[in-house]
Formats: sequence, structure tokens, C-alpha cells
Amino acid sequence: MIVGLLLILIGLTDTWRREMPVCAAALYLVVGHLLGPEVFGFLDLDLRRDAALLEHLTEAAVLVSIFAVGLRLRAPLRDKLWRVPLVMATLTMLLTIALLCGAGVAMGLALGPALLLAAALAPTDPVLASDVQVEHELDRDRLRFSLTAEAGLNDGTAAPFVMLALGLMGLHTLGPWAGRWWQGDLLWPTFGGLALGGGLGFAFSRLVVWLRREREQALGMESFLTLGLIALTYGVALLLQVYGFLAVFAAGLALRQVERQDSPDHTAKPELVAQLGPDAAAHPQQATAYMAKAVLDFTLDLEKLAEMVVMIVVGTLIRDDAFTPLSIGIALFVCFVARPLAVYATTPGMGLTTSQRRLAAWFGIRGVGSMYYLAFAVAHGADGAQMKAVADAVLVTVALSVLMHGSSATPIMRLYSRTRRAGPRAQGPQ
Repeated sequence: MIVGLLLILIGLTDTWRREMPVCAAALYLVVGHLLGPEVFGFLDLDLRRDAALLEHLTEAAVLVSIFAVGLRLRAPLRDKLWRVPLVMATLTMLLTIALLCGAGVAMGLALGPALLLAAALAPTDPVLASDVQVEHELDRDRLRFSLTAEAGLNDGTAAPFVMLALGLMGLHTLGPWAGRWWQGDLLWPTFGGLALGGGLGFAFSRLVVWLRREREQALGMESFLTLGLIALTYGVALLLQVYGFLAVFAAGLALRQVERQDSPDHTAKPELVAQLGPDAAAHPQQATAYMAKAVLDFTLDLEKLAEMVVMIVVGTLIRDDAFTPLSIGIALFVCFVARPLAVYATTPGMGLTTSQRRLAAWFGIRGVGSMYYLAFAVAHGADGAQMKAVADAVLVTVALSVLMHGSSATPIMRLYSRTRRAGPRAQGPQ
């Protein structure tokens, strides 16, 4: 009943809420805390007891969101726009992990838990940062594109360091000189996941478009096709022991790349693509564009539902005793030290203007991905007093990030957009 009322309330007030400097995730977070054991007690979730459930909930949310991110990115893979997000999803994230791990050790954590904390908090969130992401598939704003692609990539690129942390804690085999980690947790899962997702996404797109153009089949089944591609890609990734997050992101990206190659110029405009109706599903020149549009629309609806569920869960899990000096210190360090330093150190000469680098340093929102890796670690045996400290730090950081970044995203990005439209000098390089 409560969830039903919340869904209706959000649906009825969405336009009005968009005008307020408060993101939906912050509202869900507050609702979750009110429903939790600290207030009314309608929901009673425990990280240790319900770790497997929480892992699967957050896992599903991340899969939907990173697939949607891949679908949003229409720039060719050889485009210079990809330089910044690739750097931010690798070098920036590595430096963030190093800074956070050092901070954790300095605050009394052992190396394993400190690295786990750093790896869990390193990825930015693809679900909660919608206001700072690309506004449409043809948006070539360097800041928006970089933040969007970074969020899609780094949920997967953080995984090897989570496994390394579990190895240091004695919960995962690293092999002599970490040889097994290099081969089995870093190189093969990363590149194999990208190749698998790209291949499946490409084959899926070509098959569906061929069936629609030549046979007029598979029409109006975008929801089944979307969920089927996500599930198939992730399932095969698990069988091949490659990173499913990267595979699903690559599948969404491949679908969009096929659409970009197939669509004529007149459908490569936001206003025209938005007007495509069901009749375009079997049109020789519009089938791919319509499929990509319909799949993205369905995925975005799923993403909003996933955002609500996960943020309610986070709000439920937060206890008053989670706000310790260590957890508050880590949360502030992530937002005001680690992210800004990492961005400024790794993005000089990347074509970002001063204001773009400043905003990229600020909008490193943490959320669903961090919760997934925390639940994953607990479900795989991470326990003890220091894990309690790690869990508190992750929960408090996510809550603080949602409240600060989510509430500031709308007004700041509106100001940024107005500045970019003001003239060539304000716009900077594209």
C-alpha cells in the first residue's frame, strides 16, 4: 500500500518536483528511513542477514541503469568525446581508490577492508545522476557525455579491486604474486565482458531489425526484447566468468551504434526520433531508430523504478549509530577531497573548460553501484567489526552524496546550460 501510494504521488507530482532543488532519490531515501526500524518499523532489513537479497536487488538496478546509459551514447567509438570518460573510468577511478584506501588505513582500517571501502565507493552512479547526464542521444556536450559514459563504465571497472580486497581479506584466491587476480579478475573479465556485450548487442540489433523489415515480426515487443537482451548478456557473462556489468553496458552501446549507422540523417534529430510511431517499426529506413527509441523509453521507466526501490532500501538500512567519526570523515573525504583531486590530476589537456572540470570534480555521485559491491562483499563472507565500519561509511557516503549532489544537480546544471547557450566564448570546445 505504501509503495503504491508513493508511486502514484511521484507520478502525479513529477512536473512540480522537477522545479524543486530536491531530487527524487533524496525523497526516497527519507521515505525509506521513515519506513525503517529507526522510525515506524514497517521495513526491517539487515545488511548481514539480508545480504543476498540486497545484492540481487542492487545488481538488477545496476544492470538496467548501465544498459540505459549505453543506449544514451550515440557518438562513434572513434570520436574524441570518448577520451575523457575513458580516462575518468580508469585513471581517475584508480587514483580515487588509492586516495580512499590511504584514508581508510589512516583512520584505523586494515588494508583489506580499506581497499574494499575504496573500491565500493570509487564508481559513480548511473541511476541517480540523470540531471547531469546527456539530455538526449545527440547531446555532444563534453561534460554531460563524460559523466554519463564514466558512470556506465566504472561500475564494471571497479570490480577487479573489490575482488583484490576480498583476496587480501582471505575470502578470494589471488594466486602467487597475484597472478590469478591479474588474469582471472582483471584482464580476461574486463576485455572479455566488453567483447561479449558488443557482439551480442550487435547481433541482437541486426536480427530484430531484419525480422521487422523482412518478416514484419517481433513488432511491439520492446519490453520483452529489452529484458531478454539484458538477461541473456548477463547470463552468458556469468558462464564465461567475465564482468556482466561491462557486458550489459557494451550491449546497450552496440545497439545504439547499429542505430547510428543505419538511421538516415533525417531521423538523427531528437524531435524527429521522438515522433516515430509504431508504424516505423517495420519501415526500411526507420526500424532501427524506432527500436532504439522504444527500448530506451522502456529502460528509463525501469530505471526510475529501480532508483526508488534501492533508495528506499538504503534509507531503511541507515541507523543512527552509523554516523561515526570514521563514516562521516570518509563521506566528506570522498566528496570534497578524493573526487576533486582525482579529476583535476587526470584530466588536464583533455579539452574540458575550467567550469567543466570543476563540475566534473563535484558531480561524482555515489549510489547503487556502491551498495551492490557492499552487499556482494557481505554475501561472500566479509564480516567483523571493521566490516561494520566499512558498511557504515558506505551507507553514510551514499546518503550524503544523494542529498548534496542530487539536490544541487538541477540548479547547477540549469545555470551551466544557460551559460553554454550564452555565446561561443561561454561554450568552449565541443
